[in-house]
Amino acid sequence: MDVLTDNFSLYGEGFLGTVELTLYSSALALVLGFVMTAFRVSPVGSFRALGTVWVTVLRNTPLTLLFFAVMLGLPRFGLVLPFEAFAVLALGCYTSAFICEALRSGINTVPLGQGEAARSLGMTFSQTLSAIVLPQAFRTVIPPIGSTLIALAKNSAIAGAFSVTELLGTYKTLSELGYDIVWTFVWIAVGYLIITLGISALFHLLEKHWGVAR
Repeated sequence: MDVLTDNFSLYGEGFLGTVELTLYSSALALVLGFVMTAFRVSPVGSFRALGTVWVTVLRNTPLTLLFFAVMLGLPRFGLVLPFEAFAVLALGCYTSAFICEALRSGINTVPLGQGEAARSLGMTFSQTLSAIVLPQAFRTVIPPIGSTLIALAKNSAIAGAFSVTELLGTYKTLSELGYDIVWTFVWIAVGYLIITLGISALFHLLEKHWGVAR
């Protein structure tokens, strides 16, 4: 317990850093994932192509490489932001590709007749998608989206290698201070467990309220 009690403020700062990264990145991933899902199922060919490229490139790019591209590449084009903002951008964009595919799989479970009925009533594509298709698809994709956001929380550990305050990065300071490395990582693992269990509990409630009855 000495490792935790003697360095509670350090652990707390790292824990809050990971929570902030997770929250901001999740918000960005959900927004981009929704937009790219709309592109993927759009009747406009150029939008479908853009959505396909976005998902294909990001899903097949290692996250660490994406961090390097964002952290080192964007400043060369004049975009200078705090490291935390770059980390959110990298995590959010990467995760959005998986959110997109989860939503698209949910859309595929909605009967085609639903969309055809909406179009026969004169509804536009955006109206059909937002009012008819996505509300039904959302019920089936709650578990996979929850799993994706749990993975995002754990992936945020990569940000520590780029001078971003987060939970895993606390081991460097504690190691330099001579604390037992095993217990250092035990308490780090407990912190991540709290975060991931929190996300899991939230999506369990969502699934219980809105999920498809089995």
